[in-house]
Amino acid sequence: MAMMGESYEWLRKNMVESQIKARGVRDKRVLDAFLKIPRHIFVGPDQRPLAYEDHPLPIEHDQTISQPYIVALMTEALELKGDEKVLDIGTGSGYQTAILAELAGHVYTIERFEKLSRSASIMLDELGYDNVTYRIGDGTKGWPEEAPFDGILAAAASEKIPPALLEQLAPGGKLVIPVGDMGGQELLVISKDSRGNINRESLGGCRFLPLVEQKDN
Repeated sequence: MAMMGESYEWLRKNMVESQIKARGVRDKRVLDAFLKIPRHIFVGPDQRPLAYEDHPLPIEHDQTISQPYIVALMTEALELKGDEKVLDIGTGSGYQTAILAELAGHVYTIERFEKLSRSASIMLDELGYDNVTYRIGDGTKGWPEEAPFDGILAAAASEKIPPALLEQLAPGGKLVIPVGDMGGQELLVISKDSRGNINRESLGGCRFLPLVEQKDN
């Protein structure tokens, strides 16, 4: 068992050096978080040998855990210093949530599948993260009761930026979100200045599952 743990540690270090650091992610706090958090425990036993490879992996409800480099790229773009309030759209396995919890003051995370949310909360509790609040619901609506947020990260693609997320972004904050459809998506960093002006920066093409909006009856 110890040898298996050492193997995962080596794979984790290799992931950070060859997939993340080598491709331009430089924020030491982000790199340290990826070295610390055991990605393999966020996937099923059959997927664990693949947990540190350079691609997404399937989880329950036909969802995925994103490619390590993309998780790192999106996280670094938030420019977290340690005391921020962050909104995480799409809890999924909980891996991205754990990374954010390591780097921010408090994380509010939304997931539409109850089972995924519950599993993630159990996992993060076991890892000792007590700075995460969970909600089951529609991520496109954000979390108005807790707004504004210093950072918002969406791990699913929207055809257009949900207005609620822009409204709930604090002045000086950043929203990182893939925008587009399955024909083509772009990873955007949306910044809001002190006057409420919006700036957009592209981090390039990407491919995410769609961000599903819950339609009112």
